[in-house]
Amino acid sequence: MFALNKLNEMDQQAVANFQEYLRIPSVHPDIDYNPCIKFLQSQADGLGLTCKVYYCHPKKPIVIITWLGTNHALESILLNSHMDVVPVFEDQWIHKPFSAHIDEKGDIYARGSQDMKCVGTQYLEAIRRLIKDGVKLKRTVHVCFVPDEELGGLLGMKEFVLTQDFRDLNVGFALDEGIASTDDIYKVFYGERSVWHFVIHCPGQPGHGSLLLDNTPGEKIRYLIDKFSDFRAQEKHKLDTNPNLTIGDVTTVNLTMLKGGVQSNVIPDELVMVIDCRIPVTVDIKAWEETVNQWCKDAGEGVWIEYEQKQPQVPVTQLNDSNRYWVSFKKAFDDLGLKMNTEIFPAGTDCRYVRGVGIPALGFSPMCNTPVLLHDHNEYLNVNTFLRGIEIYTKLLTAVANVD
Repeated sequence: MFALNKLNEMDQQAVANFQEYLRIPSVHPDIDYNPCIKFLQSQADGLGLTCKVYYCHPKKPIVIITWLGTNHALESILLNSHMDVVPVFEDQWIHKPFSAHIDEKGDIYARGSQDMKCVGTQYLEAIRRLIKDGVKLKRTVHVCFVPDEELGGLLGMKEFVLTQDFRDLNVGFALDEGIASTDDIYKVFYGERSVWHFVIHCPGQPGHGSLLLDNTPGEKIRYLIDKFSDFRAQEKHKLDTNPNLTIGDVTTVNLTMLKGGVQSNVIPDELVMVIDCRIPVTVDIKAWEETVNQWCKDAGEGVWIEYEQKQPQVPVTQLNDSNRYWVSFKKAFDDLGLKMNTEIFPAGTDCRYVRGVGIPALGFSPMCNTPVLLHDHNEYLNVNTFLRGIEIYTKLLTAVANVD
């Protein structure tokens, strides 16, 4: 087994707190967030900080732990993370997904170890070290834990940023999750693609499966699958042939669900397809919607779209001298001797809602030389990577919270 007893006392406490958080099965669907609230309140008590719980919807708590700065008039810093995790297929895991088992290499296995209970814990442990060292920061720091990010944040951060409670936090800059990097170059995200989920309905003529009827749902859905597949191939070729592009720079479309039919010898009266689409900030989103609408029109009579998600394009966070938080963040990164790539986030985080109300925000998870395992079987994070992340956050937090 990994020799935890060789770690210093603070590091042992940090790992133990991380394991305790990971062992809370805050997994969809129907999450009971009360154990998370209890855990976070105990952490706040241990740090001597205030903890408040807000609700935009019943059973969807937003927990905020606050470390007051020396100048309350200055805009605050928001450190955001989400409490929820995605479902697991337990038979595919080599260790129980909510056991937080540490193997002989120091890898901590648990759902949420990368996405993203690590970051939420690292925020608190960085603050613990700063408080222990007698550090006082100019700006107030709010550590925010939100629900349902994995469902799009619709009952969490999306509505919370529109409340007076959020405005009262007086946030000037925010940090949220990023993603692991497989090499020694950390990824820092300054924007996100818009998430659109199309549910495309293809109604048509039902009948006997032995006939060649006109206007069938199958013909329509086949036309649309071809259109989306050809477009997908085009974007994949663009990404594969341009080394300057990342996945966040192209539009992705993926067929994720097909629905319909009642019996093998019956042509149904409708087939439904679901497309997951992510649109970069460089795309004319109106022109893209017109293209999809035209495909549906050309597919045949009666085809129509409903949207599970249809997010607007949100301006990116500026990475230049106009953004004093970025300047301080980048200097601290350089002072630590860390390498970074700045990118558009390929998926979606709650950063989009924070940026949407005009607050600059960066996505960053301090995990390098680590396989990307979010939402995957056997998700894990190494103890040393976790502890190094705490050290990094102490420097970054000090930098951004002391911006004049």
